[in-house]
Amino acid sequence: MGVLIKLLVLHLCCIYGINGGSYKVDNSVGYGRTFDGIGAISGGGATSKLLINYPTEQRSQILDYLFKPNFGASLQIFKVEIGGDIQSTDGTEASHMHNSWDENYNRGYEWWMMKEAKMRNPDIKLYGLPWGFPGFLKDAYDRPWGNIQSTADYVVKWVNGARVYHNLTMDYIGIWNESPYNITYIKTLRKTLDNAGFNRTKIIASDNNWDIVGDMIKDAELNNVIFGVGSHYPGTNSTPEAASLNKPLWASEDWSCVDPLVGPGCLARTLNQNYVNGYMTSTIIWNIISSYYYGLPWYNSGIMTASEPWSGHYIVPQNIWVTAHTTQFTSIGWKYLKHGYGVGKLNGGGSYVVLISPDEQDLTIIIETLSHDSSICTRPPLAPYNVVAGQTATFELAGILKQRFTSLNTWYSRIGYYKFPSVSFKNRGPLTIQDGSLSVQLGKDEVWTLSTVKSGFKGSFPSVPGSKRFPLPYIEDFEGYKVGEEPFNLAQQVGSFEVDQINNVKFMKQVVLETPVHWFYCLIGTYNTSLNVIGDYTWQDIRADVAVKLDGENTTDSVYLSVRTTACGCQADIESGLFLFFFPKEQRYLLSSDLLRKNILVSGKVPTVTHDWDVIKLQAKGDHVWGAVNNDMLFNISIPVSISHGWVAVGTYPFGTAYFDDLHINPV
Repeated sequence: MGVLIKLLVLHLCCIYGINGGSYKVDNSVGYGRTFDGIGAISGGGATSKLLINYPTEQRSQILDYLFKPNFGASLQIFKVEIGGDIQSTDGTEASHMHNSWDENYNRGYEWWMMKEAKMRNPDIKLYGLPWGFPGFLKDAYDRPWGNIQSTADYVVKWVNGARVYHNLTMDYIGIWNESPYNITYIKTLRKTLDNAGFNRTKIIASDNNWDIVGDMIKDAELNNVIFGVGSHYPGTNSTPEAASLNKPLWASEDWSCVDPLVGPGCLARTLNQNYVNGYMTSTIIWNIISSYYYGLPWYNSGIMTASEPWSGHYIVPQNIWVTAHTTQFTSIGWKYLKHGYGVGKLNGGGSYVVLISPDEQDLTIIIETLSHDSSICTRPPLAPYNVVAGQTATFELAGILKQRFTSLNTWYSRIGYYKFPSVSFKNRGPLTIQDGSLSVQLGKDEVWTLSTVKSGFKGSFPSVPGSKRFPLPYIEDFEGYKVGEEPFNLAQQVGSFEVDQINNVKFMKQVVLETPVHWFYCLIGTYNTSLNVIGDYTWQDIRADVAVKLDGENTTDSVYLSVRTTACGCQADIESGLFLFFFPKEQRYLLSSDLLRKNILVSGKVPTVTHDWDVIKLQAKGDHVWGAVNNDMLFNISIPVSISHGWVAVGTYPFGTAYFDDLHINPV
């Protein structure tokens, strides 16, 4: 019996106690930094593209999971792309000014989504950032500094459009996503915002790394006009120089995990340790929802997934509930306690943060014990570290906190990874504080929230529709859209496409006239070829027909129809497909196996060109493809074996206007 008791004690020690620690929770020594909120990004780019077309019921449910307080992720900041007519990861978001003479503040879906966020949470903060800019703003080096005042005016017009047309106030504005900043521009933007009455719209810079800190230290004016320093994927670390600025430090883009096994763990560790290690008071997650076609880059890297508007199907992953561990029990303006007095690392691995409300009436402790293998982020690399299988964390409240708080509500999650089933946001009831002390038995890969806040809630809906494939046959005549609206199911990759109307006939029009200022790391827009995909990435045997027309000024030279294309994102130039280019003015065609026409399979003359609405037809079945224009068969040839599947696509070469109508897609 004695041996059994010793073994039991040893077992319990291994699980619960030997690696324990005692941690002070004390505000009498002062506070740390002010909490600025947890947010997520729509854009960078076109990541919410398919959401607006969801059935009303499911769309509302999805938005509740994202924005509704005390329901799901309960996001506190919503960051959106200021569309620039450029490819910015998963597509192109339309600019409010395609050209210098053009303004429209209803394009795209970010206005709609910001209003939905505000409707659910009036206190949510809004943040706008350009990934690129229309071509009329570029200089000789393909940067948006051709006329710095014009670029500042362009951004401030967007801020003003938010207010005038949508009753939205932008709280924060950025410079140029992950691209070289311009000091004169930042100062000019501040003056232009102030002159337009937007002195409360704060600048976050530079949405890249910590490099701007050196210039802020040297330039007092620059330092004064920047509210906070935003870095991307900082790996939970800032720099001593950044911390010394006494400015808010943000992970203004972070996470981007596509792996559902490690994504929740990465997020839990990051949300805590961005402050523990890097003093970052806001973390903004890319992206808010994976609402774009399977096959596009970074698929499934949203904190939710909703990529089937035709079925209404969506997925609520553990990411939502990991986020809720912080957002449902804090508010912007709460204070972190100081390191060593409520913020730090656990002795057995993991971390904890304590936040207190401004009136000192509420307290929240967030604990994570994520192991290395269950919390590997996409970037940057994660150095090895250990977390013990069990530890006891004892929190010792001191001073007024000891007197004021007698119990805390507890919420628990376990990241499943490989060995254990996951648990998401489970209410474990109150935990009693005895004489200022409370202990928590912590396992590996867990997230705990201990809080006086009583409003935590795990929202849910009765059922979610099942998943379905993109429906065929498919017909789009664009008659159901408003002029200027972006067709729902066509996911523009390069260029910008919107509905127009002539003589009561609606059609889709490609409107970009010149090469835009590209996102610094994405050059596909510089190839002067637009691209718009639709459907199912796995389609094989398929036929597509589309009517095309070149009319008016600034027209392109050719239009194309493609099947079995995998061309998308910033690397569309190296992907394959079957692209039938039609040059109406020259009465010729070519079939290429790539977007940039480097590998021409067949070419020739088009017998009949109407110079009105011409119809392009393209069919791939098995190892053969045939194409026609206006019922004239142009070719019927064997397909290279590598071109096996992909979307249907349309587009132009070069940039310039072109009309598309009566798109038909059928299985064969």
